[in-house]
Amino acid sequence: MNEPLDSLANASDFLDYTAAFGNCTDEKIPFKMHYLPIVYSIIFIVGFPGNAVVISTYIFKMRPWKSSTIIMLNLACTDLLYLTSLPFLIHYYASGENWIFGDFMCKFIRFGFHFNLYSSILFLTCFSIFRYLVIIHPMTCFSIHKTRWTVAACAVVWIISLVAVMPMTFLITSTTRTNRSACLDLTSSDDLATIKWYNLILTATTFCLPLVIVTLCYTTIINTLTHGPQTHSCLKQKARRLTILLLIVFYICFLPFHILRVIRIESRLLSISCSIENHIHEAYIISRPLAALNTFGNLLLYVVVSNNFQQAICSSVRGKPSGDLEQSKKVSGSINP
Repeated sequence: MNEPLDSLANASDFLDYTAAFGNCTDEKIPFKMHYLPIVYSIIFIVGFPGNAVVISTYIFKMRPWKSSTIIMLNLACTDLLYLTSLPFLIHYYASGENWIFGDFMCKFIRFGFHFNLYSSILFLTCFSIFRYLVIIHPMTCFSIHKTRWTVAACAVVWIISLVAVMPMTFLITSTTRTNRSACLDLTSSDDLATIKWYNLILTATTFCLPLVIVTLCYTTIINTLTHGPQTHSCLKQKARRLTILLLIVFYICFLPFHILRVIRIESRLLSISCSIENHIHEAYIISRPLAALNTFGNLLLYVVVSNNFQQAICSSVRGKPSGDLEQSKKVSGSINP
């Protein structure tokens, strides 16, 4: 008696379910239920306490602050804020993409995820530029050692990130499918024509340009130090470690995510088979936690950047007073701007 009504309800649910995925159903929900919560949980468990320790170390053990310290502190704050969005996403994907926190929190968490991602990219770029100026132009750029310039640069980074990501609050949508509320990410939201151009501009300005800048900065630094006759070997080794670490973060963590996000959006706009579209979607899903792994790289970066940071961590573990660091600060001050 109720079969026609049940069929109509199922058809309606199916249309809601496929609304965000064109003519293809999202076959990757079981994959996302297992892969994303596990990887995000590992990143959160390691990254959150790690960045909390980094922030407390910079605040209580690393005074007076230098330019690199200020940038690293802002980067750690960015990563910590970034990691706070992960528990919501872990719950969402573990429950089979059932969003229970409301439309406002959907937009807020997606916005925060991307805002802190691009803040991290820009702070790493800012740090690379400062390193380049200090090593390549130590005399002409002596004024950048003054903390007010660093504070101003960090403020600009926060503002640029905010402006760049703000359109996501209007583009990201939530929907109801199969009696569940879904909090869609940028690539699965509705206004694809606008999202396509916004994504291209966002990727070009807040990732591709920083990628080129970071690559050029460290290529020049390595080349200069390699051919510098009076360069200390420890400075060369430190520059090599920084270069390898920064390039790994940009080329392995960030690059696949941005390439696959562009391809994912294009695949939804083009008339391609559902099989190909689902494979593209799967690759994009894999790349998303990869981008979040930059927080691991940043934890290593804090150690590599400054010998003072290593000694501050050791003094905290051993319970030594921060005054014991003064001598090491004087020794390494010329190497760590």
